[in-house]
Amino acid sequence: MRLALIHIGQETNDFNPVPTTLRDYESFGVVEGPEILTAFRGMGQVGGHLKAAEDAGPGIETVPVIRAWATAGGRIDRAAYRYFQDKIRTGLAQAGTVDGLALQLHGACAAEGVDDVEGDQVALCREILGPDVPIVLGLDHHANITRKMVEHCDAIVGHRTQPHDPFDTGVIGTALLIRIVRREVRPVMVWRKLPLLSHQEQFLTDRGPMKRWFDRARDMERDPRVLQASNYPMQPWLDVAEAGWATIVVTDGDPALAHACADELADLAWSMRDDFQVREALSIDDAVRRADAAERGVVVLSDTGDTVFGGSAGDSNLILEAMLRLGIRGRALVPLIEPVTALRLAQAGEGATVTLEIGGHSAPAFFQPLKVTGTVRRVGGGWVKVTRHYQTQVDMGCTVVFDVGPVTLLISELRGVAGNLPDVYQAMGVEPTDYRMAVLKTASNFQYFAPIASEVIRVDTRGPGQSDVLGLPWRRIPRPMYPLDPVSDWREGV
Repeated sequence: MRLALIHIGQETNDFNPVPTTLRDYESFGVVEGPEILTAFRGMGQVGGHLKAAEDAGPGIETVPVIRAWATAGGRIDRAAYRYFQDKIRTGLAQAGTVDGLALQLHGACAAEGVDDVEGDQVALCREILGPDVPIVLGLDHHANITRKMVEHCDAIVGHRTQPHDPFDTGVIGTALLIRIVRREVRPVMVWRKLPLLSHQEQFLTDRGPMKRWFDRARDMERDPRVLQASNYPMQPWLDVAEAGWATIVVTDGDPALAHACADELADLAWSMRDDFQVREALSIDDAVRRADAAERGVVVLSDTGDTVFGGSAGDSNLILEAMLRLGIRGRALVPLIEPVTALRLAQAGEGATVTLEIGGHSAPAFFQPLKVTGTVRRVGGGWVKVTRHYQTQVDMGCTVVFDVGPVTLLISELRGVAGNLPDVYQAMGVEPTDYRMAVLKTASNFQYFAPIASEVIRVDTRGPGQSDVLGLPWRRIPRPMYPLDPVSDWREGV
């Protein structure tokens, strides 16, 4: 059995005007061919695929095509869109005859002029492989499920937890693909689309309404006839024509059961639609005061509006401004992604005292630059080794440690992982445990700081990833859409 493997991932935030380019993918490494099998063994969704193939016994050959991933950001540019279309086309042609395709995408990627990048990618794979080669599509559960995705694959599986476990998704998707190729199961896929969106504060699957919704999907899978039940609370910053939450059920040759389960999961999500809207974030000043008064660190301040892992640009200075204005006593870590600023400070050199405007350059609709004076402590960057991540290293580009009063800024040229992993600070000679508080540019991926964090405080900041979905400049999403509009029944949007 020969299984082709393609992994291409990017999550788009339509309120971040900075486009995602091939350089962003290259900062995590674009890998083609056999190197994929060694570079990602035991790691991420690709590693999960390889584990499932090994567990299925001898005689299964993986034909790796491409593995490319970029941190979430603005829409990918046309060059990147065309590049991956070409790589899929030539890669599958060179792969020769295959028995199935493990297609691992994100599901919420848009390009300049293209709302549904993954739909186009799935359709291209189907065009090349023909109607009889099974395709199992593995997605992030913050994907935006579209009709084109569903029509051109045999089954869709999604992440089962937030924070995500891509390895788990890779195992599930390929295990199902192998069963389909062996004709042990006959997949019937049914989906439901809901006119629903919400902010990210209730997205963690180990608590609240999201836990209840995802737990019910797991319960359904206890029935051997249910091959996969997956929920998709679309990430809330994708302004596209087919936007909305979704649920998918795949059964073994039982359409009636698939429809019944899909309806139940849709009804359950809809019944909790107001619970998903509950906001817990504190105002900026209250959050900073609470962190500064904490008996011990490291207190994590989640910059919800500038979540780099949710596609924001990473240059919000709103929390920094409050720290300096309020005169915090404890020391703080704040990351910023600003290419021009990083290069300017690097040119000034270590030990230089510099006055300049920082932050707020990417999305002026949300924030403005802030004038500060500080000292360049360290210049470095480039490829940084990371642990407990989906890969072993990331390119941060030129990176500078810049001290402004009690605040230590990590200013990087490239997005990389922002300051969301302690590794990037340690690579620059900064030990996070020496600080009272650390701003993370993420709304939910606190797991990397968890071993050293004493508390996590969500901060209600403006920005492309803000929790105030009512205040975002929506233009393309279908209406009515809850909570932007009054909707009494999810079927009204179908």
